[in-house]
Amino acid sequence: MDGRRSDTRERIRSVAMELFSERGYEKTSLREIAERLGVTKAALYYHFRTKEDIVASLSEDLRGGIDEIVQWAEATPPGPDRAREIVIRYGALLHSLGKDMIRFWHENQPAFRDLGFGTSLRYQFRVLADLMTAPSTEPLATFHARQALLAISWSLSMMGDLELSDEESNQASVAIALDILTRM
Repeated sequence: MDGRRSDTRERIRSVAMELFSERGYEKTSLREIAERLGVTKAALYYHFRTKEDIVASLSEDLRGGIDEIVQWAEATPPGPDRAREIVIRYGALLHSLGKDMIRFWHENQPAFRDLGFGTSLRYQFRVLADLMTAPSTEPLATFHARQALLAISWSLSMMGDLELSDEESNQASVAIALDILTRM
């Protein structure tokens, strides 16, 4: 039974993400999500009471993944190898979440801010960049580290119109990010 419940939750999250990406968070209702799924609103409520609950579950995936990278990095000696591995792991995390999630994250910044998720994600992003540059605290090194992470995020959200597979897009964005690191 638990497997079925988790499959249903994943289907809800996937369909919600499709609709949020197509129509925007604000313009998508729970009724529309239920209709696209072919279930009643009551069935949807069993899993998620609000759109905010759906977004919270999606942002937990991102925040949890970044937390895992941070924990790994904190247990690893600082230096260029750690910085490279952070970039590779960040790319793999975003790739695993999918283009729709990343596009939603970028295109619905007000929703993330209003729901309180944006602040913690920005903080985690900065922590990753700081771990990439440690022990240096030079602003230009931090700038390059943040740009490397942004290269991955923006590439996955802004290149959806190109005829590239998810894997090709991920590999290219990580390669660009690693190139930026050479300038630190």
